[in-house]
Amino acid sequence: MTDATLPRPVTIVTGASRGIGAAIAERLAAEGHDLVLTYRERRDEADAVAQRCSDAGAKVLLLQVDFADLDAAATVLPAAIDAFGRVTGLVNNAGITGRIGPFLAVPLAEAELVLRINVLAPMILTQAAIAHMAVDRGGAGGSIVNISSGAAKSGAPNTYLPYAMSKAALNALTTGTSKEFGPAGVRVNTVSPGTTRTEIHAAAGRPDAPDERAPGIPMRRPGEPHEIAGAVAYLLSDDASYTSGADIRIAGGN
Repeated sequence: MTDATLPRPVTIVTGASRGIGAAIAERLAAEGHDLVLTYRERRDEADAVAQRCSDAGAKVLLLQVDFADLDAAATVLPAAIDAFGRVTGLVNNAGITGRIGPFLAVPLAEAELVLRINVLAPMILTQAAIAHMAVDRGGAGGSIVNISSGAAKSGAPNTYLPYAMSKAALNALTTGTSKEFGPAGVRVNTVSPGTTRTEIHAAAGRPDAPDERAPGIPMRRPGEPHEIAGAVAYLLSDDASYTSGADIRIAGGN
């Protein structure tokens, strides 16, 4: 929990209308964060998440943003600062997988979309957040968490290789920025979920994928979104004050 005598942290969570993003938002609200939450569509679900966060005591700014539009991505940090005056945390969660299938069948246009949303948009947000947070630029420091995937290391053959490529790039973003901006008071870390029960699998064309993969997971089940959210809350907390450049793998033993 945060110290009630200190200003509340202000954290941006992208892709927060459902799944892992929604679980992160609700966990952070319970931990005492005010929140800037983005969603792409399905406003009713985004409103419901925002209401639950508000009920937990958070002030919430809800923004509709399609991260395929990089100009739109660039508006998020300024909007957050306009609303709250500062930003202390960023969770780069929004992402897409592309369709499940073999590598040779991947359309270039689909791969480009995956890379725009999963790599270039987080890069834009991370640049803006660091420029705002870095103590050598007048900021007060801060923490960034990138939501990656076990696919970054497995390569996801026969499944969604461009998605795996995009998450490997996100891991590199964590490694490079944590080293470059550690001296400026900005911590950057990664959380890498394994197979988790969310709608991302249905969007990729295989809604039953989590249960189909369960026999190959040492714990014999997929993860749940709230099991990812706890790691993110830790990395944004003072308990992780000496943690930077880390990758927390939450994958049931895989």
